Amino acid sequence: MSNSILIVDDEQGIRETLRAVLEDEGFAVETVGSGEDCLKAFERRSYGCVLLDVWLPGIDGLETLKRLFASGADASVVMISGHGTIDTAVRATKLGAFDFIEKPLSIEKTVLAVRNALRQRQLENANRMLAADLRDEHRIIGDSVAMQALRKQIAVVAPTDGRVLIYGESGTGKELVAHAIHDLSRRAASAFVELNCAAIPSELIESELFGHVKGAFTGATQAKGGKFEASDGGTLFLDEVGDMSLPVQAKVLRVLEEGRFDRVGSQTTMRVDVRVVAATNKRLENEIEAGNFRHDLFYRLNVIPFEVPPLRERLEDVPLLVEHFNRKFSIDNGREPKRFEGDAIDALQGHSWPGNVRELRNTVERIVIMHADAKVTQRDIPALGGGELPPSASFRFPSFREASEVYQREFIRRKIAEADGNVSRAAELMGVDRSHLYRRMRALGISARDERAGAS
Repeated sequence: MSNSILIVDDEQGIRETLRAVLEDEGFAVETVGSGEDCLKAFERRSYGCVLLDVWLPGIDGLETLKRLFASGADASVVMISGHGTIDTAVRATKLGAFDFIEKPLSIEKTVLAVRNALRQRQLENANRMLAADLRDEHRIIGDSVAMQALRKQIAVVAPTDGRVLIYGESGTGKELVAHAIHDLSRRAASAFVELNCAAIPSELIESELFGHVKGAFTGATQAKGGKFEASDGGTLFLDEVGDMSLPVQAKVLRVLEEGRFDRVGSQTTMRVDVRVVAATNKRLENEIEAGNFRHDLFYRLNVIPFEVPPLRERLEDVPLLVEHFNRKFSIDNGREPKRFEGDAIDALQGHSWPGNVRELRNTVERIVIMHADAKVTQRDIPALGGGELPPSASFRFPSFREASEVYQREFIRRKIAEADGNVSRAAELMGVDRSHLYRRMRALGISARDERAGAS
């Protein structure tokens, strides 16, 4: 957090007193005597906080405040005035001032106002950085014709409230599309809530969606809200909706038709305003014919169909994806990004990627973590599809434990991918108890949420 302060007051005595007090508190302080000089000071550098007098020669404090923010200044402004009125304070607040204090100035109150202003600025900057990180995390990578068309479709559909059904193989990035639709919608300031229907046991999914009251079933020791409540006013993303049981499908249909539902065990009807975006790696028309999916729910969900292409149909995007994941995993692991040589990129573009973007993501992560050299060539690429380690990495582990952990981590991730992100199914495939698998995943630093997202 920048602790630099700019004092703007036409009275030299006040400027000098405030400077002395704030410097004693550890702040870096500069002073000017007019609004014009304040604006010029911001042309040279930025400040964390401005103490700005309302009554100034030339342009007054309110006009200076207005011009500061119009120029894009990133500072918290505390207005000070010897003739303060409620009307002036309200006007200053509407223009973006953080606080308003009156003369004669209380030293304690002024220092507190400055500290609070800087703390608020720090929080706002942190929120902006977090929002930027989330946007980057959910960014759809690719300049292929298919991805350009997909982004255009998102831009058209997102501002509406139309329901969207996203089709695509596991690992193509269906969740990223859902996030993009929400982020560009009128609901972007509200919650984005997701539920992987394949990852929740059938006996629990109704409670997850609609919530329950205390005593509704064994283990319901207290009331709990569901995903529909949590996403009221926002977006609910139902991933792998084709795995939802028929009884739950009927209840979801009611919410879509009437906007209301009951918690499990409750007779009290709740109303919600939720935009539902669903995704599936199945062809729901085939599921309808097999009796596994309700045709009326299908028509409610499939208002606007999206198709996310598999990676093998947009191999020209591989270099961009490699660079994106290279940068991400290098930062995550505190390392310098690798330099992928042309023959390495050619090898990656020559693969069919049955696991789609998720498989490529895991391949690049493995290289970033395990490859010792800065340069990556074709011979350093793991045997695609086989899960083998790069030749240079196979025997470089200092201990059996570290080598074992690397193998276990890759084995678990591949099994979760086989199970389309469903950890319970992955446990069955591996022949272990689900709780044991979760414990092992935590020990190895594997996020169940990330693995399910990668399988979407």
